[in-house]
Amino acid sequence: MASVPAITLNNGVEIPQLGFGTFQIPPQETRETTLAALKAGYRHIDTAQMYGNEKEVGEAVRDSGLDRGDVFVTSKLDNGAHAYDDALHAFEGTMEKIRLDYLDLFLIHWPLPDRGDFVETWKALEEIYRSGRVKSIGVSNFQPHHLRRLLDGSVVVPAVNQIEVHPYLTQDAVRSFGAEHGIATEAWSPIAQGKVLDDPTLVRIAERVGKSTAQVTLRWHLQRGDIVFPKSVTRRRIEENFDLFDFELTEGDIGEINALNRDERTGLDPDRFNG
Repeated sequence: MASVPAITLNNGVEIPQLGFGTFQIPPQETRETTLAALKAGYRHIDTAQMYGNEKEVGEAVRDSGLDRGDVFVTSKLDNGAHAYDDALHAFEGTMEKIRLDYLDLFLIHWPLPDRGDFVETWKALEEIYRSGRVKSIGVSNFQPHHLRRLLDGSVVVPAVNQIEVHPYLTQDAVRSFGAEHGIATEAWSPIAQGKVLDDPTLVRIAERVGKSTAQVTLRWHLQRGDIVFPKSVTRRRIEENFDLFDFELTEGDIGEINALNRDERTGLDPDRFNG
């Protein structure tokens, strides 16, 4: 089984660069699907309070037979729990559902700048981090101006920023800001919900290397240094998305894929979304 490379976060914690996403996987399918991912070799599982499947992710991790320390588990704060005490209470709810001794990573899911002060929310995450019940804390869907405000009012620098990234939305400015401040980039919607899969550039590269366009796209993410977690509910696709370590893209390939950027989102705009 291939060994997934790890990225060292700004607090020394290592995170597998390839993970498995559980967004939109129904709770009744999550346990078996996550077990299939763990069997295929994934050691990084991403969930969230809003996904409604934390309980089943926890069941899969416990039932997998793997040591807890060998599986990196992330969850994210619900948008309705941004007040300091609400955030602390919501984290307790996650731990009750997931039934693991600790989380590896806990994130603010959205900045929601018009619904409250995310700096106060971050202070709650800092308190959770100090408790030792989470190994790292971070944010999701934060733009550079959100991050600047957070950094000005915080003690702990976010370990990651999980944002939408794919060949049609390369997010160079957000990724560069993160790199300058030691914040790793995680990519959600890494294949743009399938919209990039028929792109002629990706098709041509995939034919040359003997891989699918999804595999080429995921390999592009890995070689750029992003943490990525594709999602699927079919065993064949789960295994295909893990089969990324027996080929490399050239610098020319990377440049061509970078040039596909259209600043085109498949998801919500963090500057406009307020929950």
